[in-house]
Amino acid sequence: MRFMIIVKGTPEYEAGAMPSEAALTNMTDYNDELIKAGLFLDGEGLHPTAKGARISFDGDDMRVTDGPFAEAKEIIAGFTLIEVSSREEALEWLRKWPHAPEDGSFELELRQVFGAEEFGAEFTPELRAREAEQRARAERNAAQG
Repeated sequence: MRFMIIVKGTPEYEAGAMPSEAALTNMTDYNDELIKAGLFLDGEGLHPTAKGARISFDGDDMRVTDGPFAEAKEIIAGFTLIEVSSREEALEWLRKWPHAPEDGSFELELRQVFGAEEFGAEFTPELRAREAEQRARAERNAAQG
């Protein structure tokens, strides 16, 4: 089972505050643990919403709204993607998430990623084959840098 750990934004994050060296070291140590356990798939921090945009569609019309966005609690500051055997195992790893008193208050969200088998008959063998080929191409692109 794949899970995404979503790191919620804070007012400090939105203001452009960068993590301390200690916080970055703690996160790197945590990622090392996940990698050694064979669970880490990916993870990244995101720039504040001031550098982003929200895109909405209404029929054929596309509307772009430039950031920043007001509700920090609804903002994603980063993510980690892991593969574990159960939700309970994912929660055990979240208990180890690096945090210190100086980090202040922050929130994580855990969301399971859909597996191909969960989409049912509508995800035909042809669509599954196309998706597998897309993933292979994306991996080759990532390997090329």
